[in-house]
Amino acid sequence: MSTHPVLVACAHGTRNPTGRRLVAELALAARAQRPGLVTTAAFVDVQPPTVLDVVAGLAAEGRAAVVVPLLLSGGYHVHVDIAGAVAGAGGTVAARPLGPDPRLAAVLLDRLVEAGADPGDPGTAVVLAAAGSSDPRSVADVEDTAALLQRSWAGPVTTGYGSAARPPVPDAVAAARAAGAQRVVVASYLLAPGHFHDKLGGAGADVVTAPLLPDERIAAVLLDRYDGALAARG
Repeated sequence: MSTHPVLVACAHGTRNPTGRRLVAELALAARAQRPGLVTTAAFVDVQPPTVLDVVAGLAAEGRAAVVVPLLLSGGYHVHVDIAGAVAGAGGTVAARPLGPDPRLAAVLLDRLVEAGADPGDPGTAVVLAAAGSSDPRSVADVEDTAALLQRSWAGPVTTGYGSAARPPVPDAVAAARAAGAQRVVVASYLLAPGHFHDKLGGAGADVVTAPLLPDERIAAVLLDRYDGALAARG
């Protein structure tokens, strides 16, 4: 049996079969980069098993674990759901979410270029589209990611949200056009296809990029979050 704590990859959860597969493959990619690491999946919403049940089960077996949020910013699910799940389980700690991280901004840039957008064109505006959260810490994380992307983008980079936070993505797209953009591209700041990505096609942009997964860099970020949580635990 592995002596390393179990990596609990905790995703939001989705009904989208492609989204489910990509999240499962992310955990497998992390295992491939770190042979011998035991990984298991948990979810905060929509699909089982819940992070609470997974953490409680591992604790009952006496297994140490690190819960890594497969979430791009720190909102309610990170600070309440996941924090609550690990609070009562000795030997289990929570890592910080995947974003913000310069590697995620690099994946976003690649997705924009793949979609035919030109980083050097000042007339092309980007709306970074996140799922959204009522937690101001989550909004700050998304804005930090937009700032990272802006370093590699000649045109303006602004933010829009699928729910809870403002502005909604269609409003952000309209604002970019009103500010003089010749072309508006929505950069999907989502790990995988699902409910929020499906809505982006109706936001009025010229192009919508593919989600972040699959990409080996995201598995590397996942492992860094795991290592960071272990180092903080000491």
